[in-house]
Amino acid sequence: MADDYIPPKVWTQKAANGGQFASINRPVAGPTHDKELPVGQHPLQLYSLATPNGQKVTIMLEELLEAGLDAEYDAWLIRINEGQQFGSGFVAVNPNSKIPALVDHSVTPPRRVFESGSILVYLAEKFRAFLPADPAARTEAMNWLFWQMGSAPFLGGGFGHFYAYAPLKIEYAIDRYTMEAKRQLDVLNRHLADSRFMAGEEYSIADMAIWPWYGQVVAGKLYGDAATFLDAGIYANVRRWHDEIAARPAVQRGIMVNKTSGEPSEQLWERHDASDFQTRTQDKIGTE
Repeated sequence: MADDYIPPKVWTQKAANGGQFASINRPVAGPTHDKELPVGQHPLQLYSLATPNGQKVTIMLEELLEAGLDAEYDAWLIRINEGQQFGSGFVAVNPNSKIPALVDHSVTPPRRVFESGSILVYLAEKFRAFLPADPAARTEAMNWLFWQMGSAPFLGGGFGHFYAYAPLKIEYAIDRYTMEAKRQLDVLNRHLADSRFMAGEEYSIADMAIWPWYGQVVAGKLYGDAATFLDAGIYANVRRWHDEIAARPAVQRGIMVNKTSGEPSEQLWERHDASDFQTRTQDKIGTE
């Protein structure tokens, strides 16, 4: 990129905008092709991928099941790098064409739920779980849930994109978003110095929303060597919180669902039954 770049009067899309996600980025909405979504046997149908946003919801669903609630679900893999989120069926569920998207077939007509935060709140209210009943604690959980919704784009689309994915290393962009990522981690670290979980002593949807992003960054699970670059070891309270949540069996299952990278034994491309974790991981069924 030339140092003397001057934006045109009216922007037009280039033939390719570069970067890892060039093939799926476009300036318009709507479907690109006709493709109906599959529907499994359970009332809850999830269409997703194991990005941090997708993991929020699969963690929640596995936590509901761990708690003995009737939250059985089918999780269908949406390969965003292949543009499957632009199929007509998916766009009908989420006109924004982003994962995750959920359809609840236990009501008539079936109810679509999109945006990860909305899905977490919907499930928490439907099953009366993981959202504190006490008004003060509930408000605190919602505070942090919406903090994550507003903050994570700076971490993912900002820091993560320019540090790990952009075709050019742009010092200004990396410095700008690294500054903000570290500020946000400091916000969390200070809060967690006096709080076991985000809303106090009670584990909630706020933790499920924040953990796949910020906890995983500090633990070195996102964006290559970003934890070293961010000097993540100084955020000891965030790491303590990450480790406690990472030890939860439901979380360990949730992060496997719709996962297509990493160790084959940790990938469960689609989840349709609790037994799939023992019988249908990629090390057992091979590449499909």
